[in-house]
Amino acid sequence: MFLGWTAVDDAQFYVRQFRDMKVIPDSKRIGPHLRNFAFACGGCLARAHARSGDPLAIASYLGRGKAHGDGVTDFAVAYAAQTQADHAELVAAIDAGTVKAAMA
Repeated sequence: MFLGWTAVDDAQFYVRQFRDMKVIPDSKRIGPHLRNFAFACGGCLARAHARSGDPLAIASYLGRGKAHGDGVTDFAVAYAAQTQADHAELVAAIDAGTVKAAMA
């Protein structure tokens, strides 16, 4: 299974790892399914983290308004923009020969 949960003695573990870490998926084949895959993984991860705390304390902290959701959304959008900027900088460095890259 891609995601799992197990216990060893008194310790609980959340497992999220591909079965074979050496597999590099073909982007053309996985591309059309990536959005659904990411959504499913995010949902599983959210549920796993929700189990790790006191639901009443978390709900009290988050409140009932939109502030927390808006904050997380704003962060995600800013993070995506930064990731795109970082990637553009990396590509420019590769093109300039500052960073060496090779196809595997």
